[in-house]
Amino acid sequence: MQKIILISTLFIVLLFTACANSASSVKSNTSKARFQSVSIEQATLLQKGKDQTSCVICGMNLATFYKTSHAADTKHGTRQYCSIHCVVEDNELNKTDLKNLRVVDVNNLKFISALDAFYVVGSKKPATMSRTSKYAFTKKSEAESFAKEFGGKVMKFYDAYDIATKDFTGRR
Repeated sequence: MQKIILISTLFIVLLFTACANSASSVKSNTSKARFQSVSIEQATLLQKGKDQTSCVICGMNLATFYKTSHAADTKHGTRQYCSIHCVVEDNELNKTDLKNLRVVDVNNLKFISALDAFYVVGSKKPATMSRTSKYAFTKKSEAESFAKEFGGKVMKFYDAYDIATKDFTGRR
């Protein structure tokens, strides 16, 4: 009988220890933010309405993927995207007429003209909606510095856009 009580007690102690370690692991994993993420207070949300915090194409949270966020104007207002991938989907597949395309600068978190931006494509930082990461910078020197530290190739918007279209090969 004492053996059963000892084994039961040991089992309960091990169970509580495992649960405590699991809860602590979940807490530490969720407290680590993604590289792409900012707080909702840091994010500039350009679109209006009840879904203003979500990508218009995939529904992903814009603050969570803010450093890859893009925006464009349409005849129905401003649309915001979690990534260049969703811009390509809206423009190429949905045939939405996009104007005044903007992207978030990774360093200052402000929207800049996508056509004037310098993209680092293929860095070691995580991608959004793609296997190939694409991050934008106002200054070429900042993009080069990022690429030196994290890998990737510096290029202009149309080259990054062309690479993003390859995500849709075979879907057209």
